[in-house]
Amino acid sequence: MFTIKKFHKYLSLFISIQLLLWTISGIFFSFNKIEEVRGEHLKKPEIQEPFSVNEAKFTSDSATLTYHKRLSDLVVEVKSSNGIKYFDQKGNLVNKLSFDDAKNIIIQRTYLSPTKILEITEPEEGSEFRGRSLPLYRVKSLSEEGKVINVYLNPYSGKIEALRSNQWRAWDFFWGLHIMDWDQREDFSNTLLRIFSILALFSALSGIVLFFRMRYKSSKKTDSSV
Repeated sequence: MFTIKKFHKYLSLFISIQLLLWTISGIFFSFNKIEEVRGEHLKKPEIQEPFSVNEAKFTSDSATLTYHKRLSDLVVEVKSSNGIKYFDQKGNLVNKLSFDDAKNIIIQRTYLSPTKILEITEPEEGSEFRGRSLPLYRVKSLSEEGKVINVYLNPYSGKIEALRSNQWRAWDFFWGLHIMDWDQREDFSNTLLRIFSILALFSALSGIVLFFRMRYKSSKKTDSSV
């Protein structure tokens, strides 16, 4: 006969590895500040400077405007149904940053020392820059401690899209284990995670039922022996 005890035993055994991974990854997350993982401490404080733009040059019914400081210039990002375009204050399309200018932005906005630049034009599955619009400049840089940091820079706006360190890569690895999406490490609502979450719930509930049943049986034996 398949009892609650056996159900709890075999179900817990089946999901035990994933429960262990959830615990280990949860401990890792709790000991690492997300701001440090994202490299926020490597960025210099931003100084907001006043500017004036004739928005009538860029606006349309569905367009949204975002302003970026690119070295000493202002870049207007125009996002519409036709895609994203970048203009200067006069309404002219801007060109990509040169590699030297990209390095100067890293020096200007971070505490890092840029060494090497690569332009990325094709998406890569499970990459450090997933979810970002391409193209991007990947600027290999060194921290003050000599650690290698990859800085991902928008070549038109000059915006720093992401900073990636070994700490971030470890976080990303454990995040994939935690959400059971080992390739993309993005899908928090995948089928496998849902199944194991439900099984973990059943395991916990059966354990609670088993605990109270054993206490009830124990109390009956005690009463009968009196």
